Amino acid sequence: MQFRQQALAKNQSPQELDLPVRLARPQGWLALGVAVAVMAAASVWAVTGSVASTVSAGAILTHGQGSYVLQSPVAGQVTAVLARQGEQLPANAPVVKVRTPQGDSVVRTIAAGRITTLAATIGQIVRTGTDVAAVEKVAHPDDPLWATVYVPAENAAAIPAHASVDLTVSSVPAQRYGVLRGQVRSVDRAAQSAQSIAAFLGDGQLGRQFTQGGRPVAVTVRLDASRATRSGYRWSTAGGPPFRLDSMTLASASIRLADQHPVDWLLP
Repeated sequence: MQFRQQALAKNQSPQELDLPVRLARPQGWLALGVAVAVMAAASVWAVTGSVASTVSAGAILTHGQGSYVLQSPVAGQVTAVLARQGEQLPANAPVVKVRTPQGDSVVRTIAAGRITTLAATIGQIVRTGTDVAAVEKVAHPDDPLWATVYVPAENAAAIPAHASVDLTVSSVPAQRYGVLRGQVRSVDRAAQSAQSIAAFLGDGQLGRQFTQGGRPVAVTVRLDASRATRSGYRWSTAGGPPFRLDSMTLASASIRLADQHPVDWLLP
């Protein structure tokens, strides 16, 4: 009954059409203005702004000419090791001596280079084709180092020419000396197998390591030279490490890809 009386009172009251209608409070207009400004700024940023992205992958420092595995051409027992690991040798230099029923035979380098792995030991019995050493092909010890980055094949196409590269070298504490700087020189077209990587690096284990996630693409990186550092290369810190870098040193690389506009992500 109470509700009926209220309804009758409402019908008898004037419409009050002459009073202004309040559509929103001042606080609402302020919130609406802020929302519109944010949306406009986001739209401008989506078109004119840019977002940098990177791809990370395993890498190794080499002299860029590849390596080869030195094998014994005869079967017998190793009686002398005539080279040292890390030694720079000319072509046709003696590496190990093997005693055979026909007499002593000397295994020699095929091309000039540096002994990166010496597998033979005195007293070892070797067969024809046994690996005795891995030799990195390098004509002069002062030849510059390069980095080979093994990038997943699905990311290789997005790498631009001369892209910046940061290398965290395994033998250099990054927290103290920073990262090594470089630029992309070339990107291979074909994916690498474990066998092809092993043939280039002279190490089957590295071939398997770099292909654990699939067949990668080799990206060659030129290291930025610097006369102001002991290593001869440019680092993210002023001086870098107080020692020179060795070839066949592992690293992890971060390659900067081409900047993208956020609106590109929305377009097909």
